[in-house]
Amino acid sequence: MTFFLGLGIAGIALLALSLIFDGILEGLFGGVLDGLLDGFLSLPVIAGFLSMLGFGGAIVLGTTGLGAVAATAAGVAAGIAAAWVTWKLSRALMRDQTTPTPREDDLIGTSGSVVTPIPAGGYGEVLLRLAGQTVKFAAKSPQPVERGAEIWVEAALSTTSVQVRPVER
Repeated sequence: MTFFLGLGIAGIALLALSLIFDGILEGLFGGVLDGLLDGFLSLPVIAGFLSMLGFGGAIVLGTTGLGAVAATAAGVAAGIAAAWVTWKLSRALMRDQTTPTPREDDLIGTSGSVVTPIPAGGYGEVLLRLAGQTVKFAAKSPQPVERGAEIWVEAALSTTSVQVRPVER
């Protein structure tokens, strides 16, 4: 039973090390099998297999009188199941994509409204919609624009300021 518990503890230690060193085994063996075991040789998967082999074997050996061979077989089955679940979860997490962060250039061509009047050649403030949120930007215009006027963004001057022109109707 000590051997199985040692395997389980070694699997937990390997899992802790995988937080730092994950990707090393995939880098070493990744080109050998041409992606056949893509992700299945990662440290979390091996750690899950090893810990379930050890703890599963220790549970079977300690609670039944079946012996070491049956305990090893039960541990291997539990280890394979844990490795498969770990592999599937890690693949699902790696595929999780978020939308890209909005950039300054995403503002070009959007419309908004003036909240602080813009003097000719000077700065005022406008409200624009960026990624579904209303955001206030400093705005510059070659001609004066009064408060409440609808504007069109011509250029992004910086992350917080834009060049605008009034919408003519």
